[in-house]
Amino acid sequence: QVQLVESGGGLVQAGGSQRLSCAASGSIFSLNVMGWYRQAPGKQRELVAYITSGGRTQYADSVKGRFTISRDNAKNTVYLQMNSLKPEDTAVYYCNAQRIGGVYWGQGTQVTVSS
Repeated sequence: QVQLVESGGGLVQAGGSQRLSCAASGSIFSLNVMGWYRQAPGKQRELVAYITSGGRTQYADSVKGRFTISRDNAKNTVYLQMNSLKPEDTAVYYCNAQRIGGVYWGQGTQVTVSS
């Protein structure tokens, strides 16, 4: 099993910045892909960004240029640096990790961007 624990959510003003962290514990070997998803009320959960074990990244068009995903393998932690936040970024953000044979989710953390 893998446990993912998010931190860093909260309230931020439009135009501001916030960093989310996700720490993995348990059977943490070979987590090939880690990323962030988000879900706003009335909308489907969507991919925000992911990063592979080799460092390749991918971003949703809506956050490209504003968000940066990074990974600290020594700490088994993935980060999401969110800059130039907009009210439409308001959502519950979920950490995700994948490997052959398993997909794992964090509990989610609320990010609210006020105008």
